[in-house]
Formats: sequence, structure tokens, C-alpha cells
Amino acid sequence: MPTSSVDALSPLDGRYAGKLAAVRYLFSEAGLVRERVRVECAWFLALAQGPAASALAQLSPAARDLLATLAKDPAGADVAAIKQIEARTNHDVKAVEIWLRTELKTHGANAAELEWLHFGCTSEDINNLAYALMLKGARATLLLPMLDGIGGVLDSLAQRHAAAPMLSRTHGQTATPTTAGKELANLAARLKTQRAAIERVVILGKMNGAVGNFNAHVAAMPQVDWPEFSRRFVESLGLVSNAFTTQIEPHDWIAEYCHALMRANTVLLDLARDMWSYISLGYFKQSAVEGEVGSSTMPHKVNPIDFENAEGNLGLANVLLGHFADKLPVSRLQRDLTDSTVLRNLGVAIGHSVLSYGSLNKGLGKIELDRVRLAEDLDHAWEVLGEAVQTVMRAHGIPDAYDRLKSFTRGRPMDKASMRAFIASLELPAVEKDGLLRLEPKDYVGLAPLLARRAGEP
Repeated sequence: MPTSSVDALSPLDGRYAGKLAAVRYLFSEAGLVRERVRVECAWFLALAQGPAASALAQLSPAARDLLATLAKDPAGADVAAIKQIEARTNHDVKAVEIWLRTELKTHGANAAELEWLHFGCTSEDINNLAYALMLKGARATLLLPMLDGIGGVLDSLAQRHAAAPMLSRTHGQTATPTTAGKELANLAARLKTQRAAIERVVILGKMNGAVGNFNAHVAAMPQVDWPEFSRRFVESLGLVSNAFTTQIEPHDWIAEYCHALMRANTVLLDLARDMWSYISLGYFKQSAVEGEVGSSTMPHKVNPIDFENAEGNLGLANVLLGHFADKLPVSRLQRDLTDSTVLRNLGVAIGHSVLSYGSLNKGLGKIELDRVRLAEDLDHAWEVLGEAVQTVMRAHGIPDAYDRLKSFTRGRPMDKASMRAFIASLELPAVEKDGLLRLEPKDYVGLAPLLARRAGEP
């Protein structure tokens, strides 16, 4: 075992460990063990209130209290003791059952009552629900709040800079002006859409035995409506019951979850790269952090490290999420074990995502729009008015408008004098010509300010 963070194999548990405590609590081995304990205890209590009510009627109050406490919050589970049992049994879920048997016996449960622990279950009944609860928790407490935080910052920046004219850079070349706020509003709107898709993913679970048919349940208690009892139990955990499974819940919903998260991450990857480019162009300046070093040899540098870190971690997260979505729904016949080791890495993808969200939030908090630099760029790009001029010419029936502007502007810089001289030579109504002569690149932003402000409306 690593003795310090510098000995960790993964940077998530080493260099970045301090930023990922919440992810670690949910998705570590200890987190998985705790959720298994929660499910086992909740199942026992459900049986005690249903099919096994008479058999468990005399269960001691102390045992019931222990079960209720761990079913509500399994933080009190002795993970170290459970892992010691696993070292002997070489079976992680059985270790949880054995530990609970010992604890319940200590709290007054008798031998017959203890037989209802893990009743009718295969390990996957416990595991699938444990992972579902882990992913449900991550979505509610980490992913959605952090995405909302980034979206809120983007909305705020979009409103603040809604009318700040900025040269567009389609294909990396000067293009029709926009506003800084409108470009940020575009990203904010995209993120909201993908965030909503993550929230819509239905998280499923199953509790139906070795191959999904309630074989053992029916053999022991044929009078019980097991499908209905199972449905109610799964729903009591805040999940949706999947009635049609093999030994494993087929993980289609996990694939949907991963794909939805990938799409949100892709929007943020686009944001990170665009912000890097805008900083490179000088459109945004970064606040210098006291004591921070940008280069080991060039002391002047303030690097866009937060956006670079975000880009790198988003890429790692999406590679993993893509593999999960491709692999997890595929299991040979009624079950193979290849999903087990893969599922253990869900937290790695979530960790890289959360790490990137923190970097983006930090980076967005350090930028400031350089309006002087924006104005300079616009004033050196009078050629972008060619679109406006040729469109007005078309509207007034002047032939070959596009080709005339193409010949005049393509591949060469334009200045104010040359563009206005061309406009003055056109046979246009005086009102239209005067309007074009007054037009400057900084004014040619269409409805961008309106659209930017509208994007922040509920």
C-alpha cells in the first residue's frame, strides 16, 4: 500500500488527492463496501416487513436499530474488518454477509434469524444496486452541482460581455464579428442541454436472483409475488426496477449515463480549447497568481494551465466513459465477469471529470476581457464588412455582388479608407450607401448582444 501520496500509482490518489476527497468517498473500495452493506441491510429489513415478517417478528430491537442505521447511512460499517474477512474467503460480497452476521449476532439476532441475511440473493443483486447508488450519489452531489456552477459562471460572463464586439475566427481566419458574450452564451446553452440529459438518465436496479428469474425465491416461498416485492424494494432505494435481466442488470443505463456525461464533457472540452485560443490571441488576460511560476526559464509567462489541465482530464475521462459505454452492456450468455473489473474504474472517470470541472471553474475565475485588444483586432479587419456590402448589393439587385467583393477583398487586408472608397463607388440608394459608410467592424455584430442576453433568461 502507498505510504504517501507520492507513492500512488494514479495521480488521482497522488498529486490530485486533495481535490477528490468526495469522489474517493463514493467510489473507493471502501465506498463500494459501504454501499453493499447498505443494500444488504435494506433487503433484510424489507424481508422483515414483508415475506419474513413472522419469522423475524422477535428480532431484537438492537439488531433492528443496527440494520436501520446502516441502511440509512452505512458510514458505520467496519470496512477494515470486512476486508480481513475477504482475505480469508476470497469473495467480497460474502465478506459483507459474514461481517453482518457477526454484528447482528452481537446485537441479539439468533441463528434462524440470521439465515434471512442475503436471502435469495446472488452477489450481483447486491453489486448492481451498490453501483447504482454510487452513480446516483455522484450525479446528485458532484456532477450536476459542478456543471451548474460552470454554467452559472458562463451565464454571468455572457451577460457582462454581451455587447463586447469581437472578431470571429472561423477556420482560424478573420470572419464576421460577434461578441464575446454571445460566444460564451453559445457554450452555456450547450452545457445546459447536456446537463439536462445527464439528469434525465433513469438509474435502474434489479433484485431477482441468480439468473433473473426468482428461482430460489419461488422454491422457498412460492406464495409471494416476488416481482412486485422486488420492484417495491428497488424503488425504496430511489432507483427504478428493471424486471428483465440475466444474472446482471445489463448496464444499458450506465452506458446512457456515460454517453450523457461524455457529451457534457465534450462541450467543456470545446470551452477549454476556445479559452486557450482566446488567451493566445490576447482577447482575454489572466490574473497573475502571487508566487506562481509560469516557466522555469521565461519569467514573464502566465500560462493558461487551468484550461490545459481541464482539456487533458476531460480527454482521459471521455476515453474511459466511452469504453464503459461500449463494454458494460455486453455480457456473454447469462453473465461473465468482465464487467466486474471494469465497473471498479467508474470512479476514475468521474474523478477526471470532477478534476477538470474544478480547473475550468478556477480558470474562468482568473480571466478578464481585454477590450483594447479586441478593438485593435477589429480595426485591422475591415475586410469582414465585405459580407454586409455584398448582401446589401444583392438586396438592391446589383449583379455579381459576391464576385465583386470576392475580387476586391479575398486574400488581402483591407483598411477603412479602401473599404469606404469601394462603397462610395456603388450605385446604391443614398440611405443604404450612407449606412454602409458609417458601418465599422465593431458595429457589425448583428443580434449578438440580444442573443447573448436572451440565453441567460429562464
